[in-house]
Amino acid sequence: MKGRAGVVVAALALAGVLALSVFPAQAWLDQRRDHRALVAQDAALRAENQALQQRTDLLRSDAEIERLARQYNLVKPGEEQYFIRPQAGAPPTTAAPAPAGPAPKSAPSLWSRITSIF
Repeated sequence: MKGRAGVVVAALALAGVLALSVFPAQAWLDQRRDHRALVAQDAALRAENQALQQRTDLLRSDAEIERLARQYNLVKPGEEQYFIRPQAGAPPTTAAPAPAGPAPKSAPSLWSRITSIF
């Protein structure tokens, strides 16, 4: 009986040691996976930061500021701004209308479908 109890105790001790070594190994594998994901995210954020820094540098240039200001019809101090209005009675300039072709078939209305049943 003593020999059998020793084997049981040894088996339980071995199971305990294995259980205690599996949990840290699992945590280590999880940390490696998380580390890889974080490295990829870091690379993406660094690339985005670099693109944003280039955009910031561009926006700090006088030429870009002036280009954006002209889009909003802003003028520099001392400049005069002019708007050209169309002549009175002149037709508005629009694109030529599309050539008239055959009228597209229209689906019958709901009312005509209902009354056709009777």
